[in-house]
Amino acid sequence: MNATSIIKTKDLNKSFHDPVEFQALKNINVQINQGEFVSIVGSSGSGKSTLLYQISLLDTPTSGEIIIDGVTVSDFDQNQKTQFRLKNMGFVFQDYALIPELTATENVILPLLMQGYDHDYSIKKAHEVLKTLGLEKQINNLPNQLSGGEQQIVSIARAVVHSPKIIFADEPTANLDLESSKAVIKILEETCKKFKHTVVMVTHEEEYGKKADRIIRVVDGRVEE
Repeated sequence: MNATSIIKTKDLNKSFHDPVEFQALKNINVQINQGEFVSIVGSSGSGKSTLLYQISLLDTPTSGEIIIDGVTVSDFDQNQKTQFRLKNMGFVFQDYALIPELTATENVILPLLMQGYDHDYSIKKAHEVLKTLGLEKQINNLPNQLSGGEQQIVSIARAVVHSPKIIFADEPTANLDLESSKAVIKILEETCKKFKHTVVMVTHEEEYGKKADRIIRVVDGRVEE
């Protein structure tokens, strides 16, 4: 069976000027298939998070192409990128990025409301996802009433609630203890299988990287797969 590519880069380069030019990515050519759980691993400063930010449209490459689901998205303007991200992508960050004044449910419904879904439908959908991820008793808790692991699970619920094609996770276990880290990685694995999402995770933890279907190793701005 031929695998279907959902993310593809062609000669991707990214340079920063701070204050002299530094090339963070050098002619990156990668392909990620639909439904894959892929980890991008590498040491600090290797370029792994920079690569994630390019393929998730959170940053703009210096040169090269990014093709997602058959569309050359590297040509998009900022508004097009924002709309494409909102519809097709979910994000999990190492600092959880939850709004402290909102409950778990209210944080999770945000992507649905931004897409114009009805409030009652959004609440119902959020509760379904939180229950699936084991947080049915915490649906009305504020972030400061949740453990770090629970906050990260809420952020995963927010990432998957609108059924995006791709979940991007940037160091999702960085601020968690061992037990919570293992729980989060397991949920990302199950999310990939159960919801059929493509999951792309950046991690410096080799142990967690090996949980993925495939590892993309970044060394000094180049891919050594």
